[in-house]
Amino acid sequence: MRVITLPDIDDLILQAKKSERKRTILRLHQHEEPVQRMINAITPGSYVTPHKHENPDKVELFSILKGRVAVLHFNERGGIEAMHLLDDKGLKRVVEIPPRIYHTIIALEPSALFEIIQGPYEARTHKQFAPWAPLEDTPRARDYLMYLEAIVHNWK
Repeated sequence: MRVITLPDIDDLILQAKKSERKRTILRLHQHEEPVQRMINAITPGSYVTPHKHENPDKVELFSILKGRVAVLHFNERGGIEAMHLLDDKGLKRVVEIPPRIYHTIIALEPSALFEIIQGPYEARTHKQFAPWAPLEDTPRARDYLMYLEAIVHNWK
């Protein structure tokens, strides 16, 4: 049995704060397993390129362990269809994302999420990036993140 403690989660969030990408994972599964399980630590300023899981279709689930994040659902043209705030002190704690749905996560404070997604992981087929969104580590990524953060903060 493996137990993850609150100090473990705090350490992971600290690692995320220090990382260039402002996020890190603690993988709980073996690479070849059919179900991937991990804890994702993410801090404000981390840009996760909007993407979907298609061909192969995969269901993805996030459960908030600590902190507060916004999970955005986009339509095929890049418009935001829905936003769900996962907050360790709020009502929403879990979001399940069906296959073929463009989505991203915006950290509103240093946070940790438990993620489950179908595996095994294959880099070339795991996710399809949205054609209308800049890729991570490109010049437009920072501006696009700021745009998404403004939408999240002004969402009614």
